[in-house]
Amino acid sequence: MTKTTLKIDGMMCGMCESHICDTIRKAVPAAKKVAASRGKKEASFLTEEPVDAEMLKSAIDATGYSCLSVESAPYEKKGLFGWK
Repeated sequence: MTKTTLKIDGMMCGMCESHICDTIRKAVPAAKKVAASRGKKEASFLTEEPVDAEMLKSAIDATGYSCLSVESAPYEKKGLFGWK
């Protein structure tokens, strides 16, 4: 699994977070656990394979928000209460 985290500027409310999540789901149909936080100014999701950062960045930028960075890192699922 790969966790992709995007730094996004321009989110002001819960509806903005929803727009970002919808955009990610359309751009990456295999995305799981899509979440956005206006407070952290970021969005994240999980996929089986790494995603194309440029494609994702252009999809976010097309909605009117600014995608500042895209980072992907291996993700290891933790068990109950954070135990492996």
